[in-house]
Amino acid sequence: MKEQVRIGVIGGSGVYQMEALTDVEEIVLETPFGSPSDAYMVGTLAGQRVAFLARHGRGHRFSPSRVNYRANIYGFKMLGVEYLIGVSACGSLREDIAPGHIVIPTQLFDRTHGRKGSFFDDPDVGTDGLVVHVGVADPFCPMLSEICYEAVRETGAPVHWGGNFVTVEGPRFSTKAESRVFRTLGMDIIGMTTTPEAQLAREAEMSYAVMAHVTDYDVWHESETPVTVEMVVKTLLSNAEIAKRAVMNAIRRLEGAGPSPQASALRDAIITNRAVIRADVLERLSLLIGKYIPGPQATA
Repeated sequence: MKEQVRIGVIGGSGVYQMEALTDVEEIVLETPFGSPSDAYMVGTLAGQRVAFLARHGRGHRFSPSRVNYRANIYGFKMLGVEYLIGVSACGSLREDIAPGHIVIPTQLFDRTHGRKGSFFDDPDVGTDGLVVHVGVADPFCPMLSEICYEAVRETGAPVHWGGNFVTVEGPRFSTKAESRVFRTLGMDIIGMTTTPEAQLAREAEMSYAVMAHVTDYDVWHESETPVTVEMVVKTLLSNAEIAKRAVMNAIRRLEGAGPSPQASALRDAIITNRAVIRADVLERLSLLIGKYIPGPQATA
């Protein structure tokens, strides 16, 4: 690899099929949490090295429940990524957010179940015995979200700033009752992948923001046809060029950016007494916590 990669983009494979992307290399990584969804495509764009990952794998092989979110985010961390842009599909829960629009959400509501939402305290991976309480009151980095908003607006596409993004388990779409309840709760858009992506990015001390592409009105909207895969794919394909231009604009705006505003997210989050953290746990997670807990302090 030629140099540290500070910017990452996770989304559909079409996002990184850009004519302007040069000097491309494919990097296969293995993490303590298993294999990421696919190889990372690293190339030069707007004078900067950028890592792209197909969230569901090329060919869309993994359902939202089966994506290895921890491996995906950890792989970006291994590459040195500090700024991570998510590109995702979503349904609208508001009349004024129409299919074809893009939303830069500012809040996240988790309605998933059974997903691995943390790098820490997992006996299956051998990271138990270390408790970390990371703050996610604002789950999306305000700085990067603003950059993404301006990047989309520069394309001329209709874009909305802010809003509550509810993540459901999937892979099925919502029932009408569920969709109506989410509207009652004040949710604005609905998707299947932003949790635990956002929380893991915070644990990895990355800035994370989402460009959420609205594909449908979900099923609450009685005058619209219920959401189908065909509908989602058709809208995403029509928005592909906008997505690529928006990502390019965001990368340009990140030129010369300093360290991620989330670079110290774990500084006050580790509650476990340093003296009782096992050496093997510290070694396994040194990429995440090594700067806070030097190796010699850990005990076997």
